[in-house]
Amino acid sequence: MNLDLSESELTFQAEARAWLAENVPREPLPSMDTAEGFAAHQEWEAKLAEARWAVVSWPEEYHGRGASLVEWVIFEEEYYRAGAPGRVSQNGIFLLSPTIFENGTQEQQDRWLPSMATGEKIWAQAWSEPEAGSDLASLRSKAVRDETRGGWVLNGQKTWSSRASYAHWGFGLFRSDPESQRHHGLTYFCFPLDAEGVTVRPIAQLDGEPGFAELFFDDVFVPDADVLGEPGQGWSVAMSTAGNERGLSLRSPGRFCATAERLVELWRSVGSPVEYRDRVVDAWLGAEAYRLYTWGTVSRLVDGGSIGYSGSVNKVFWSDLDVAMHETALDLLAPAAELRGPWMDGYLFSLSGPIYAGTNEVQRNVVAERILGLPREPKGA
Repeated sequence: MNLDLSESELTFQAEARAWLAENVPREPLPSMDTAEGFAAHQEWEAKLAEARWAVVSWPEEYHGRGASLVEWVIFEEEYYRAGAPGRVSQNGIFLLSPTIFENGTQEQQDRWLPSMATGEKIWAQAWSEPEAGSDLASLRSKAVRDETRGGWVLNGQKTWSSRASYAHWGFGLFRSDPESQRHHGLTYFCFPLDAEGVTVRPIAQLDGEPGFAELFFDDVFVPDADVLGEPGQGWSVAMSTAGNERGLSLRSPGRFCATAERLVELWRSVGSPVEYRDRVVDAWLGAEAYRLYTWGTVSRLVDGGSIGYSGSVNKVFWSDLDVAMHETALDLLAPAAELRGPWMDGYLFSLSGPIYAGTNEVQRNVVAERILGLPREPKGA
């Protein structure tokens, strides 16, 4: 693992730091889970894209800089260090875009990526169903072939669809072979959320804001041009999306390092109580360990390696770390915690970390079976 930045990487870092220092809003934007906040975050995404900071690793023709993986991590660290707004476009730019680059046609890339980069079109993730949450392969939503129109007819229901209350497009899996089971016979679809037959029903979170929505599909037609990858091969396409979500792209180390630094400052501001010292130190060490782990993964990828099942280790670590840091902050604040918005909001959001991107229980099974080689528990045991 090489932590020494080259001259060009140091120049990139300095440029990013200077731009963020000048352009990050002085006051936090309203919550992106409100109509006002959603629009404000879209404006921020457009500003990032205009300066080519929205998707630094993308090609220049799609508003990127063609930055290396190392430069992407550098930018993410600077972004969170600067206290920049959350990315309302994250479902698209961090989760879906790698899948489009890997599996999409040139036409799909040209059609979807530019507006995704600028924040003009925000994407919703439509994975979970009422009886297919952690076990995505048990989904029941169906796709029936329509040869006459050259496409598919979707029926079913998705739930806990992030960003769907205000988003423009969605992506998810549907069972296209009625005789298939589990991971087979699935197809990956992209679809406009204002299409005829789509009903969006917002779901209020703990804070009352609609960060999620249920999606209902009643004879929704999707043309072949909006199928990502080959029909029937949706599971393998989806796993490239999930790998990015659990691995590097969704939770860069800069986010946790910035939270750890704020936690240290908070501890000092309340008198450095000795009874919380070890928890604060553990949080800082955990964030730094995650940062070094990420740089090790980057080094491996640069040398031609892959993330593989280590993405499951990554996901369990950062989600548990996030909860622990926010719990420590709330304990430090004691009764005042309810009056300190950012820490309470962060805590409520951190509770979702062990659930989304595959529950931590499922990820621990993956680690046990696929990395450690432990046997499955016998049925009926």
